[in-house]
Order: sequence, then C-alpha cells, then structure tokens
Amino acid sequence: MKVYFIGAGPGDVELMTIKGNRRLRACSYVMHAGSLINPEILAPLPESTRIYDTSKLNLEEQIVIYNEAKGVDQDVARLQSGDLSIYGAIAEQMRALDELGIQYEVIPGVSSVAASAAALKSELTLPEISQTVIFSRISGRTEVPPDEDLEKLASHKCTICLFLSITKIKDVVEKLSVHYPIETPVVVVYKASWKDEKIVRGNLKTIADKVKSEGIRLTALILVGAVFNTKDFQDSRLYSKEYSHLFRKKNVDTK
Repeated sequence: MKVYFIGAGPGDVELMTIKGNRRLRACSYVMHAGSLINPEILAPLPESTRIYDTSKLNLEEQIVIYNEAKGVDQDVARLQSGDLSIYGAIAEQMRALDELGIQYEVIPGVSSVAASAAALKSELTLPEISQTVIFSRISGRTEVPPDEDLEKLASHKCTICLFLSITKIKDVVEKLSVHYPIETPVVVVYKASWKDEKIVRGNLKTIADKVKSEGIRLTALILVGAVFNTKDFQDSRLYSKEYSHLFRKKNVDTK
C-alpha cells in the first residue's frame, strides 16, 4: 500500500502531468480538495473508486482513511491543487504517514503561478528589472513569521506573487505602497487556466477597487512588479552572440 501525493495543477485538466494522471487512475482510493480540484479530473475514474472530498475533513479524519486503505492494502491518490510544495499542507500528512509506517511518493504539479504567468504572457524575471521572485501571503488567521511581514518583503521591490491574500487586498496595497511606487503594476488572476479564468489589471492605486468591482474573493493570485507592464528591458545574455557558455562559443566578429 502506498499514498501518492499528486499535484493536480492549476485547473485545466490538460495541465495535470502524465505521471499524476497515471497514478490517479491506478488507485482505489482518491482524496481530493473538492473546493479546488476541477471535477473533470475525476470524471474518468472507475465507479468502484472510493472518492473522498477532504475540504470537509480535518487531518485526523483524513488519517482514518489512510489507515482504512492500509488495512485493505489499497493505494491512495491524494490530489491537491497546483504544486504540492507551495502551501500544500502535505508536511503534516507525511509526518503522520511516517508514524503509521505508510509509504508515500510526491508527484509535482503545475503551480497557479506558472499558469498565471502563461495567461498574462509574462516572464516573472526580466534583465535589470527583476531577477528575484517572492512567493508569500499576507498575515490572516494564521500569522506569517515577523521577518516575513509583507512590508519587509516589499523593500526588495522585486516580483511578488501572493497566495491566499485576495480578501485582504486593501491591506496588501497598504503594505506594498511603503516601498513600491503607487504606479507599480498589479495583476489579479482568478482561477488561472480554468474556463472561467478572469484577469484584472491595475496598479497599487486602482487594483483594490477593481477587485471589489469584479467580486473576486477566492481562488485568486496577486502578482506585483514592474515586469508586468514594460517592454523596456535589456535582452538576456543567454542568447547573445557575445556571450559564451558550456554549449556555445562566443561569435566573434572578425571584420
């Protein structure tokens, strides 16, 4: 018996990995966050598959299911949205499985950050604009560590991607505005890659009102930085004829 933690991707069923799909269809037990997983991913499963919506279950109740599957020697697919390494809440599950002596494997997925950047046709890192990307969230019912307060992170003025923060968009703007110019581009991507995906563009001055007008309160990513509104940047050296690396020599003009 084995548990497979599977990143289901951002929403579009075609963005779930081949390996993840294969493992999912081979498992007799499937646990998924019904509030976040596209139901089309589950549609092809056999009728005999035991499917549990974990959005209604606490950790202890989920452990009961793992133990039940262990008792009948059946594999479990634990589906979670996006990629498991970012706010996946799998660490406590893996710790519990270690204590129970249950083997597990982690299969990565496509993050909503990647899906959002693709929808925007944007690169998160541009030469001389931003070479750093911060993934974070604003403090809510669960506090972030003091050194990771959003106002402190904003001092870097790099590209920032904020999860789990859309309901506090006004607080986000207030903290970011301490360091970023008020004209700094802000983009909110709602349900990236889903059929009802929505993109709201603005800046630190306008984005809160725009988000309110659109009625967005869940399943949205906030992306901040100059990379989202500029064509004025230097080309990367990666493909420069004057730049050599392990696989390509510098093209020297001998004329």
